[in-house]
Amino acid sequence: MGESFLARLNRGLARARAGLGERLANLLQGHPAVDDEFFDDLEELLIQSDLGMNLSATLVDELRAYAKKERRASGEEITRRLESRLTELLDGQSHALQLAPQGVSVILLAGVNGSGKTTTAGKLAWRFTQAGRRVIMCAADTFRAAAIDQLVIWGERVGAQVVHHQEGADPAAVVFDAVSAALARKADVLIVDTAGRLHTKSNLMQELAKVTRVIGKGIPGAPHETLLVVDATTGMNGLEQARIFQEATGVTGLVLTKLDGTARGGIVVTISHSLHIPVKLIGVGEQVDDLQDFDAGAFVSAILRPH
Repeated sequence: MGESFLARLNRGLARARAGLGERLANLLQGHPAVDDEFFDDLEELLIQSDLGMNLSATLVDELRAYAKKERRASGEEITRRLESRLTELLDGQSHALQLAPQGVSVILLAGVNGSGKTTTAGKLAWRFTQAGRRVIMCAADTFRAAAIDQLVIWGERVGAQVVHHQEGADPAAVVFDAVSAALARKADVLIVDTAGRLHTKSNLMQELAKVTRVIGKGIPGAPHETLLVVDATTGMNGLEQARIFQEATGVTGLVLTKLDGTARGGIVVTISHSLHIPVKLIGVGEQVDDLQDFDAGAFVSAILRPH
């Protein structure tokens, strides 16, 4: 029998839990009293976990006020309150993927090179084909031959068709052909993998905007999701990436990858809270089913509570 959702999540977030959960447990053990020194150390711990200075300070101020109001709040009560607040910060928007009520649903993936876009495209395709849906993937990252080849391999692996041109082709032309193919073949889902180099350069952002326009002309209302794929191991740099892409492409959701490779899970909270973008999916491993729907309560519990 396979692992449960929570078991896979806990396994995948083991390093993040070692970073935040175990250090929080050590902090509680080292401070019998919930005093000013405790809160100073807690704030430092949250900053080190990629929650950022402003958010960390705000949370600790709230927890100080809570402890003062409750007078004898224990470390465990403070932990529960922190868990509740982090969950609230992450749970303000819908985490479900938005798909078209009928016809072709289009999911556009954006993000810098190395963030895991192509792998995410393949895992998403696997998820949809396993549900019996007809999937077409579009290799619109024409700057890297490896990205095209990788997507073709994923297509063969998961049973999805892949529309691609040669390296260096116009990405918008590839997307036009993919949209046409999705409509002609009555596909249920079209997943578009895009280029990610030079995320600080306006030409890439203009290219993404052009690709989005081509999709919308072919399928009114599309893309139904524009998902920004962020490598969680990049830490606070991921926030700047997210800000730039959001301004250019109108990001509707986040995919946080490689969470199994970082000891600081706070970047999930930081990006979602700072930019008001819901986390839709998280990647916690290399297996095809390790791309999971995001559950705020389960995520916060997994990184805060030693298991």
